[in-house]
Amino acid sequence: MHHINLFIELTRLKKPIGYMLLFWPCAWGLTIAYDFSKDVITYFFYLSLFFLGSVLMRSAGCIINDILDRNYDKKVFRTKNRPIASGKVSVTLGLFYAGLLCLTALFVLINFNTFTIFLALASMPLAFTYPLMKRYTYWPQLFLGFTFNYGLILGWTSVYNGVSVIPLIFYLGAIFWTLGYDTIYGYQDIKDDEIIGLKSTSIKFKKEPIVFLKICYLIFIISLLLTGYMIEINKIYFIFVIFIFVQMFFFQLNKLKIQDADSCLSAFKSNNFLGLLVFVSILIGKIL
Repeated sequence: MHHINLFIELTRLKKPIGYMLLFWPCAWGLTIAYDFSKDVITYFFYLSLFFLGSVLMRSAGCIINDILDRNYDKKVFRTKNRPIASGKVSVTLGLFYAGLLCLTALFVLINFNTFTIFLALASMPLAFTYPLMKRYTYWPQLFLGFTFNYGLILGWTSVYNGVSVIPLIFYLGAIFWTLGYDTIYGYQDIKDDEIIGLKSTSIKFKKEPIVFLKICYLIFIISLLLTGYMIEINKIYFIFVIFIFVQMFFFQLNKLKIQDADSCLSAFKSNNFLGLLVFVSILIGKIL
């Protein structure tokens, strides 16, 4: 039981926000592409595969992240007790767990078409190197955006077996969504990060955080509008976009206090609901 608890702590399974933020773009990409006049069983089958894949890859990513950052995590109050940083789990055992999770994810992946399989495998170097970016650039959140929203492209290709401008526009907007919410998340550790020499957009834009965050979120909203227009979705979708705008700009940014770690964490976590809201808006817009 002790080892199971350590595994759960290592993979953050008790913190679903991580794998849900990875899953929502997959669900968005699949839903904008799917033809609901056909068999919906395949849609829910793919949706389940993307969810399972998100949990597995997020768990593996957490382990790799903790291995790469173990010497930094020891110096940050919020992360010093993580299993690898604290020595409760060895690097060797962590690598074994990560390999096992990736192998299981591969069995999920092979259920998709060949193009989607190769596209997903091509993203692996990005997925496992982005934790290193905060050592070299103030834009690690941007690399996270490329990584975490890659599933949006895969959702589209799982249906169309190819890429078009539509998912690329949505993907670009989603990258800025991640750039925004992970910048908010980063404000929890900004003091420790500055002391130990790590970089982030949280630090780069600490003097004008709300301006930067508003730009990021506005680009995401524009991408939602363009995507809806290009797929000729039902007009009710655009009504939902108003609620998405309100959630981002009033319930997140208007209430955000970057000096308050609890406020930052609350705003960050609310993006899980935002992901659901975007998903529901697309789904309703497509089936009506």
